[in-house]
Amino acid sequence: MPNIKSAKKRANTSVQRAERNKARKSALKTALKKAKTAEGPERQALVQAAIQKVDQAAAHGLIHKNNAARKKSALAKLTQA
Repeated sequence: MPNIKSAKKRANTSVQRAERNKARKSALKTALKKAKTAEGPERQALVQAAIQKVDQAAAHGLIHKNNAARKKSALAKLTQA
């Protein structure tokens, strides 16, 4: 347990960041799953939303840019099929 004020603040900050990252990653996974399981005309819109989520995750450093590119490529293939 930290005794110094700045160390206490840093511990709280890291907990908050971990919760935020967990929520963002969960939202990303949900968007990807919805896009992959969608059928019909709403699939295009869900794929676009998922691609946007992937871009945001990469911009926030949640996933690596190559991982984002791979996910976007897989989503693009869904729209062609």
